[in-house]
Amino acid sequence: MEKLDKMITKLAGKRERVMWEGKFWGGSDQKIIGYGRLVYVGSNKKEVEWFAVGLAAQKNYITVFVSAADGKEYVVEKYKDKIGKAKVGKSTISFTKLEDIDLDVLEEVVKRGFELSE
Repeated sequence: MEKLDKMITKLAGKRERVMWEGKFWGGSDQKIIGYGRLVYVGSNKKEVEWFAVGLAAQKNYITVFVSAADGKEYVVEKYKDKIGKAKVGKSTISFTKLEDIDLDVLEEVVKRGFELSE
């Protein structure tokens, strides 16, 4: 987690780094380090403030969230075949240990996520 936090913080530059705590995704308690700010309009037509990139230690995984989309496809989806041994969702990359993923590819995903969320 520390290595990933350092990498993401460096890539975030001057973007804010905030701890998000609460019930997310089905009511589970979460603590997510959020980097950068992303505002979008939700399905209810209201503005939602979120992080551009997030990092969380979850029960069984370390998860990196990249909220940005490139066209109609989330950034994470574009890299799913290159990331390594990970569970990849639309905007999430979950893995059990750093050795399972290609850190250079993860860095590229995060960098692209920040570029698209500006």
